[in-house]
Amino acid sequence: MSAEERTPAEEAREALRAARAGASGEPAEGESGSADGPERGAAPEARPGEVARAALRAAVAARREGEAAPEEADAGPDQPAAPAAPRPTPTSPRPGDAAREALRAARREADRGERRPRKTTPRPAPAPAEGHSAQAQAARDMRNFLSTAFRMPDLADDPGAEAQPRTDTPEPSAEHAPTPPAPSTTATRTSDHPAPPHHPSSMATPHRDSELRRTFPPFAPRPEPQDFATTWWGQAWVDALEHTALDVNRLARGRGYADAGNVDAITVTPGLVLAYVRGSRPRPYRVQLRLRRLSDEDWERLLEAAVDSPADIAALLDKELPHTLADRGVPLLPGPGDLIPQCSCPDSGRPCKHAAALCYQTARLLDADPFVLLLLRGRGERELLDTLSRRSAASAARAARERGPAALPGVRASEALAGRPLPPLPAPLPAPAHPEAPPAYPAAPGGPDPFALDQLATDAAARAHALLTTGRDPVGGLTLWQDAVRLAAARPGSGLTAATRSLYATLAAAVDRAPAELARAVAAWRQGGLAGLTVLEEPWDPPAGRFDRARPLLLAADLPAFRPWRNHLTHPAGHAQLRLGQDGLWYAYESEPGHDDWWPRGAPDLDPVSALTTLDIPDAL
Repeated sequence: MSAEERTPAEEAREALRAARAGASGEPAEGESGSADGPERGAAPEARPGEVARAALRAAVAARREGEAAPEEADAGPDQPAAPAAPRPTPTSPRPGDAAREALRAARREADRGERRPRKTTPRPAPAPAEGHSAQAQAARDMRNFLSTAFRMPDLADDPGAEAQPRTDTPEPSAEHAPTPPAPSTTATRTSDHPAPPHHPSSMATPHRDSELRRTFPPFAPRPEPQDFATTWWGQAWVDALEHTALDVNRLARGRGYADAGNVDAITVTPGLVLAYVRGSRPRPYRVQLRLRRLSDEDWERLLEAAVDSPADIAALLDKELPHTLADRGVPLLPGPGDLIPQCSCPDSGRPCKHAAALCYQTARLLDADPFVLLLLRGRGERELLDTLSRRSAASAARAARERGPAALPGVRASEALAGRPLPPLPAPLPAPAHPEAPPAYPAAPGGPDPFALDQLATDAAARAHALLTTGRDPVGGLTLWQDAVRLAAARPGSGLTAATRSLYATLAAAVDRAPAELARAVAAWRQGGLAGLTVLEEPWDPPAGRFDRARPLLLAADLPAFRPWRNHLTHPAGHAQLRLGQDGLWYAYESEPGHDDWWPRGAPDLDPVSALTTLDIPDAL
């Protein structure tokens, strides 16, 4: 097939073969390996990806030229038709398909290279054929290109390292595998001796501490051996351990463990010291030191002794244990045999080296804080200090009562003021002509009624002005109920209306009365003041004379005979009534006929007929 009859896809494949042959150093099909061609085994001038892209561009350009060529029907009858490039038919592949086919061919070449057996050890192998090695190298180059073709370039990448394989590329074949480094001594030791199991750095639980549980962090290692106890009570703790030990070598090794920092965090509870100690094995040992707790009787004697000596309490607050407190007959410090060690190690010695290490470190705790010893004996620091404070205060108060009050030096007030003239009082200011109006009170949601506040302030100002000008309070002798009626009667309006319902309800609730009862009392107050309220609430028996003369007067006025009852004269129809007050005035009342519901009406009068005629009821006459 000639070059003119080739399709664009065949031209792309031919270009890809030429690129692959150029990468392997072999002459392409139709070419000879003359001296003018590339030297065998030499590096290609262009990468396969660039050649594939050039072939794709050539195929697209050829297709466009074929579409732009004039059709044969347009040529003249006398002129031969010009040879045109073959137009792509539906059966011929598109340029994109040709490029994808080229990439698939390169991938198949790479797969054939990967299926070769790999060698795990660098052994000498016979030299491969020159063509086969070149093809494998070309396949690796194509794989590298495909793996990095769609990766966004990094600004920090080295342009010169673009052709180097990435770290995530497949492993090269045995012929080009790099020589592995010699195994290090560290790796040999790791494979021969597996690493010990991992254990936490500390097995203590300080989050569970409370008043009767304290956890102390581990002590740092000490480069040089030193004394573990510097105080007399710390040394007493060490003596209690060493005087009962049966093997001094174990004590020496325990001191070495303590100096090396092998003792973990120490937990102290009443009667128990607990810690984990690292020994020769990877897993630490669980070590306990038990000490008998004091009884309630022992604690009572100890506290009484501390209260009697304030210096002992001051020494405890300074983190010191006084000799006088330990010599009160209470076994506060441990003696020989009082410390009972217990360890999870297989050593049967009492104590073992792990228990001895814990005992020495506990002595350092006692040096810093003697309250650790008191906690071991059964009481916490806060509880002890609170008990000592209460007992000290009670003891001081008891002693003060026994001594009695002491005479204090000084000068009596009467002597200090005797013979000292007092300045005259200033002249009083003139009284104002009338009380001033109170300020305006703003309304607040959920607050008191501003109108009620204004009324109370106005009433207080009026009473103060009366007291200032006359020297007496006109309403000072009123009861709570009478004062509530007076305040309600001073509110503008008449009767139990919507405007006064809130005030009436508040005042009635304050005096434990009903609002209707308060409204009736307000009507009586408005009728005659305090006397009118008394007439409403207190019936009485008037003497003969004025009350007896009222009935003839009513008969003379053409009124029916009124029924008398104490100080009341009631109309026979039951709708009008006259009441005689202790002030000599007649007060008129009215009610619905047949109902005993009397309400004050009109104004009081000395004449019963005039008091009755003031009623605004036509049927009253």
